[in-house]
Amino acid sequence: MLFCFQDFPVFSSQKGIQNLFSFNKSYSLCNRQRIVLKCIRYRSLSQGVSRKSWHCCLSQEPNKEMASSDCSPNIHSPLSEDSFQPITKVIKAGHKPQEWTTDPLGRSFVNPPVYHASTITFPTVEAYREAAKDYPFTGLWYGRHGTPTAWALEEAFAVIEGGYKACAVASGVAAINVSLLAFLKSGDHVLMTDAVYDPTRSFCEEFLKRFGVQVTYYDPIISAEELEKYLQDNTRIVFVESPASLSFEIQNISMLSKVAHQHGAIVMMDNTWGPTLFQPFEHGVDVSINAATKYIGGHSDLMLGLIACSKETYRPVKLSVKSLGCPPGPDDCYLALRGIRTLSVRLKQHEKNALAIAQWLEQQPQVAKVMHPALPSHPQHELWKRDFSGSSGLFGFQLKRHYSQRAVDNMLNHFKLFSMGFSRFERLRNGAHKKELL
Repeated sequence: MLFCFQDFPVFSSQKGIQNLFSFNKSYSLCNRQRIVLKCIRYRSLSQGVSRKSWHCCLSQEPNKEMASSDCSPNIHSPLSEDSFQPITKVIKAGHKPQEWTTDPLGRSFVNPPVYHASTITFPTVEAYREAAKDYPFTGLWYGRHGTPTAWALEEAFAVIEGGYKACAVASGVAAINVSLLAFLKSGDHVLMTDAVYDPTRSFCEEFLKRFGVQVTYYDPIISAEELEKYLQDNTRIVFVESPASLSFEIQNISMLSKVAHQHGAIVMMDNTWGPTLFQPFEHGVDVSINAATKYIGGHSDLMLGLIACSKETYRPVKLSVKSLGCPPGPDDCYLALRGIRTLSVRLKQHEKNALAIAQWLEQQPQVAKVMHPALPSHPQHELWKRDFSGSSGLFGFQLKRHYSQRAVDNMLNHFKLFSMGFSRFERLRNGAHKKELL
């Protein structure tokens, strides 16, 4: 039997191919048979795997390791290996069909069902007491504390961010606020990038300061020496966002994390601009936040926030989520899981369309500056190339000062394909050319 992996995602390294097939080389069917996957490359590998480059044949061999006569379903391990590329992780992460709906023959649906639930019933008092021992960290307890639909999404997000575990909440703003409150108390100090997302600044000004938390804003392109001057004995969090909201500076996250950790502070990041494009935990981030309403959802039809944590930060964040009571809706979790599967291919098209427009804008005499980190003209372009694997569809530009507000309003009111709205995500139409867009 021959299998040609024509529809498999493209891998960027030969190591990824070898690990994949090593991982899937043997499938036990029962005590007497085993299916062995043998892969043959008949065309050279360069930048990736081209179609029809690999043929895989399955053969049956005696299985000497299985003592039982019962057939065992094939259960894959989580895709946590570093060799797997993001395009593979987003396809497989959060898929545990054997945990959702498996019948006696081991058959199951690919995706977890949508669980609409509030009350969870316990068969006995003893079962209730046993469940209470690790509440709210494992298992069913109450609908507000999670369902299998939300758990699948949390697992998927933790994998693609490179974190330990994740929490899902009702919005991106909720994800930021819950995370901040997980570590702050009266008398603490927060260092917040001065180019932070505006609702985050509003929460700091309108709520944190009211409860005795000191907030200081720093230049997003601050040096290590300058950051040292801002850090205090009571600094608990250094909050970063890269690229910066609206102004699009790229922060040196590795450097900021190193300095923050030397002073006992944790690093919290808003990573909404580029899910899968920046791996926060590889750069020292302790908590990574994403407004899944935007690119992960991908269709402007859900509200959701996701928080990926290191092993050390997961417990306080989870307890904060439990106490503040802002669970995501199960339908939104399902839509986000579906959005994750196409995230990598959608981001590639976003990048292509946005770069075409940004490059066109750079040539226009009416434009003073284009703020897109993938452009060589961007001040932190080399830092972006070092830390990011690509760019998204969001960027900004400035017009020359001699244009009146009336002229700018007139331009905005006559866009044909772009809409105005409160979101960092707006689809760049895949079928449109730059001449049609502008």
